Amino acid sequence: MKLLDVEAVLGRETDIQQTDPDREVLKELDDKTTSYAILSHRWGVEVGYEEMTGLLKMEERKRDKVRQRAGYQKIIESCKQSMQDGYKWLWVDTCCIDKRSSAELSEAINSMYRWYQNAQVCYVYLNDVDRSTFPTKQDDKFDQSNGWPEWFVRGWTLQELIAPKRIEFFNKDWVHIGNKRQLARMLEKITGILREVLTGGLAGKELSVAQIMSWAANRKTTREEDRAYSLMGLFGVNMPMLYGEGKKAFQRLQVEIIRMSSDHSIFAW
Repeated sequence: MKLLDVEAVLGRETDIQQTDPDREVLKELDDKTTSYAILSHRWGVEVGYEEMTGLLKMEERKRDKVRQRAGYQKIIESCKQSMQDGYKWLWVDTCCIDKRSSAELSEAINSMYRWYQNAQVCYVYLNDVDRSTFPTKQDDKFDQSNGWPEWFVRGWTLQELIAPKRIEFFNKDWVHIGNKRQLARMLEKITGILREVLTGGLAGKELSVAQIMSWAANRKTTREEDRAYSLMGLFGVNMPMLYGEGKKAFQRLQVEIIRMSSDHSIFAW
């Protein structure tokens, strides 16, 4: 996996005029042997791989526009938090995958559950929470997401909630508002996911396919195929990415699950 060198990113930001334009901010490392932090968030106006790696080679006006994006500031704040917590490496999905390569994108999507699982810590950034405490009841301000922060209704964030051993939640100003263990009871209420799964993961739990599917039932993805791709890690299956196949992606997921499991509850879906 490609990881951000936190020190290099923050050093570049501190003295952007003097930094060597060829200094690398991303490095290929092994997720099984590297201690790293990982970010989970709701996508907005983001910064991609090419922009992150080629920032210093841009014309100054274009570079400044990139640095002013909310997505870039999110990367910088994540790096600051990583450094504060003692982690040299950080993974952010927006800029650590070269999406020009279909092979790299497919490998990343098939590996993502493991990457979140192997991270030392996952930072969940709730960009629509402005209070300094975690929400404890449904609020009309989140009317597009069933009364809770939007992060809780996105497809990809389901595995990003279950897979990591440690999760720290932050509000829109990067104020810490709790961790997964402290908030397990509230997270169970919001998501319907069993508390023992939230705190201990899927391993060793006797869960039906239908039960896991139910956790994803009301979640949304921008692309239809991602409804299936975002569930692969939860079921321990791998599939090639075929964007453009639409609903067939979910049918292929069902076939792969049936191939690995005798659980007939899948036919409820």
